[in-house]
Amino acid sequence: MKLKVGGNFYHVEVRNPEKPETLVFLHGFTGSTKTWHSVIEKWTNAKIILIDLIGHGESASPEELEAYSMEHQLEDLDALFDQLVLEDFTLIGYSMGGRTALAYACHYPERLTGLVLESASPGLDSEQARKDRRTNDARLAERIVTGGLVNFVDAWENIALFASQKELPEGVQQSVREERLAQNPLGLANSLLGMGTGAQQSYWQELKGLNVPVLLVTGRLDVKFEALAQKMLEQLPNAVHKTIDAGHAIHVEKPAEFATIVREYLSLNYQGGKS
Repeated sequence: MKLKVGGNFYHVEVRNPEKPETLVFLHGFTGSTKTWHSVIEKWTNAKIILIDLIGHGESASPEELEAYSMEHQLEDLDALFDQLVLEDFTLIGYSMGGRTALAYACHYPERLTGLVLESASPGLDSEQARKDRRTNDARLAERIVTGGLVNFVDAWENIALFASQKELPEGVQQSVREERLAQNPLGLANSLLGMGTGAQQSYWQELKGLNVPVLLVTGRLDVKFEALAQKMLEQLPNAVHKTIDAGHAIHVEKPAEFATIVREYLSLNYQGGKS
């Protein structure tokens, strides 16, 4: 379904609407709600809500860059949750969606019973690092707009971060590629410029005050994000770190294992409809 927030529409999918426990999933850059379908196919004991973030999937890809700032995205999500009448839910995010989920938790902790961060970070903790990243993201955004989506996807799927996906069955690889090719080039470019890692504020200093229970999930082959998760674990007061034998996109490479780890964590930590 489509829900309007301000002047923009968001694509939202709802599964098992009668269940009291609620899980909200946020995809990564170049992703959409489709990325979660293999994860949730047997997840019947909770209400599942999948959202296409701004500039992605079937949600709006407005021209104005302000619509893509992390602050604006958080406000839009909060308004969406109001429309969906959500309280006491678990927010699950992958990569860019994980950064977004963590930022949301820092601003609206009272709405959450839990947070699951897959291959995510709180951003970059130095202004120089953020500046360098903004420069790189601007080049990438320009490439998307001028070089075309096929050219960009050809390069994007071959970066080191996704090397382990080359071992996946051909059908899975093709599904991921089709999801990327279905994106709006303007939406992707503006997403990089507006809410890329360099554009958003750092949330490293917020971690010690975040009392929401957090599950950090990383892939053993994803050395960078394994280290980031360990660093986050030292700061978060109520966190657990689980490692799966996979790369960056764990839910794509090992969807059943990812789902099992998340379900087990939630069942252990939240009871009485708040699992």
